[in-house]
Amino acid sequence: MNNGLLENLTDQELLTQLTAECSRAAFDVLYNRYWKQVLNQAFKRLGDAEAAQDVAQEVFFQLWKKGTSENLIIGNLGGYLFVSVRNGVLRHFEKASRYESLSDVVSEMEQLHAGADGNLLYQEFLNSFSALINSLPPQQQIIFRLRFDDGLSTQEIAEQLDLSVKTVRNHLGRALATCREALLLQVIISFFLHR
Repeated sequence: MNNGLLENLTDQELLTQLTAECSRAAFDVLYNRYWKQVLNQAFKRLGDAEAAQDVAQEVFFQLWKKGTSENLIIGNLGGYLFVSVRNGVLRHFEKASRYESLSDVVSEMEQLHAGADGNLLYQEFLNSFSALINSLPPQQQIIFRLRFDDGLSTQEIAEQLDLSVKTVRNHLGRALATCREALLLQVIISFFLHR
């Protein structure tokens, strides 16, 4: 069935085709029907166009994944997508708070070493941090540096490295988790050594 005929079908009929036949055409019609609404809901909650687009893409990815892998039963697709956006926004904030904690650790290191020998200790910290980044797996190093040294967005990194945005996020999340753990350990050690 072509997209023109599919556009006249209800959401339920399209979902049935998606689950029964793994119909890409049915999914495309649903995507086109709801994309702007999902994106707008995410943007209203986040206030960030790039993050809203990421959340919207994840919502539709999950719809496709669930629709083609299991018997998806949705009574109200609009309501389902609304809840999916809300959950996606909450996951985004959880991840963002984990990322922000890395900069909090760096700030705490600066404050901890704000004495007369602070510059020397801070330089030691920067050298340790550089060594930590160099110890990451190669792909994580590249993505970390593109994100934090060059200031590229996850979308720009994905395009530059020919990876999916999700893959970039996964590598970045692992790199940040490693750095955060190592930096927290450094703060604890420094606290006890320089008391």
